Amino acid sequence: MPPLLSMHGIVKSFPGVRALRGVDLDLRAGEVLALVGENGAGKSTLIKVLAGAHPPDAGSIHLYGQATRFTSPLDARQAGIAIIYQEFNLVPSLSAIDNIFLGQEPARAGFVRRGEERRRVAELFTRLGVAIDPDAPCRELTVAQQQLVEIARALAFDARIVVMDEPSATLTPQEVERLFGIIRDLRTRGIGIIYVSHRLEEVFAIADRVLVLRDGEAIACRPIGEVTRDELIRLMVGRRLEEEFPKRQVPIGPPRLVVRGLRQGRKVRDVSFEIRRGEVVGLTGLVGAGRTETARLIFGADRKEAGTIELDGRVLAIRSPRDAIRAGIALLTEDRKAQGLVLAQSVRDNFALPNLERFSFLGFVRRRAERQALTRHIESMRIRLASAEQPARNLSGGNQQKVVLAKWLERNCEVLLFDEPTRGIDVGAKVEIYRLINDLAAAGKAILLISSELPEVLGMSDRILVMHEGRLTGEIADASCATQEEILRLAVG
Repeated sequence: MPPLLSMHGIVKSFPGVRALRGVDLDLRAGEVLALVGENGAGKSTLIKVLAGAHPPDAGSIHLYGQATRFTSPLDARQAGIAIIYQEFNLVPSLSAIDNIFLGQEPARAGFVRRGEERRRVAELFTRLGVAIDPDAPCRELTVAQQQLVEIARALAFDARIVVMDEPSATLTPQEVERLFGIIRDLRTRGIGIIYVSHRLEEVFAIADRVLVLRDGEAIACRPIGEVTRDELIRLMVGRRLEEEFPKRQVPIGPPRLVVRGLRQGRKVRDVSFEIRRGEVVGLTGLVGAGRTETARLIFGADRKEAGTIELDGRVLAIRSPRDAIRAGIALLTEDRKAQGLVLAQSVRDNFALPNLERFSFLGFVRRRAERQALTRHIESMRIRLASAEQPARNLSGGNQQKVVLAKWLERNCEVLLFDEPTRGIDVGAKVEIYRLINDLAAAGKAILLISSELPEVLGMSDRILVMHEGRLTGEIADASCATQEEILRLAVG
């Protein structure tokens, strides 16, 4: 039988960038094909070509053995292709059932058949093994539940090909296992799945084959049993990575950031800790444990009910992010697209936002100084972009994260709160960010590393704090002696 999907010689260019250079991809019925590569390798562009969002400049697409061409996402959807993006395409104010059938409501004589919708959604949720209130607004659902609504929507119109873009980025380990169970069930039903992920352990756990993209080209496609982790990393980045978590030899000094009795409702309850000079403190816990909320209170993004924040022995009065920035505290937000960048603005404008004071004189921005500073960071951090005037939305996830880092590095803050700094970032870019963290620690900065990835917490932290339901449930004084099992025991309370 022919493959479910064949893409041959796909070429796609944008102004100043050739995103795809003759990429081939085949997907068989009942197969999980992992799609991996560095940020900017062309994965998202290839998905959007398949989704009908970008017309290819050259190449062909065959579905079920027949040549086809998509002129819009609706064409791809009607052909049985469902794309579950990392940023969900749900209407927050609509219910789960309304989102599932949005645009494809079963109707008769112009009236929506609500009874038919409820019957079908009950079957879908039973098939997925989930218990979700179909009438609940999607904004009230957890991230995992929203993802299941996306999967149910894909199955509602009998998709034969499902593309999952970083589906586990915000899930707990237990939720990831549940997702894998659903994927295995879809595979037994003959559905072909393209699984995009930077988490290589997931690729080896769920994929049948792996396709590697690098610089817009398909470098290799291998059965998963015929490639090792080290070889896969080498194929992705074009070089051997000696250390996934670079070693750090930095003397730990006196306390710099001291947090006492921080509280905000049930989200953050009496949280106290300190971070010393040159120290990287890992903060982890299950999704919803209060990690991000703690960072936002320190940064002044949310108003605290109680607690004090000290920097170098001085009590800070932080009522807003402006106060925190002026005091020398920076927050690398969990959601870089919604909170870390102004996507419609240029890379230069985003870089300059928190640094206008140092680039201005008598009310005028010194563009030359601004450009020179940005160029230094582009070169030192190897940020891939066509020009400094390129809109931030057009950068890959890893390069967007580097731009956010660059603006805070230029600010030269003394305390850096990194909230999921490597989410959705390839293994090569991760190592670059880890080295940057080490350099900041060596410069005497105090760093709070918030992460859901336990190997990252274990590999990069000096000490580890664990949260559960708004409280600190434990501290591991020496991260080098900790285990994932020990952290998980503290994380579940």
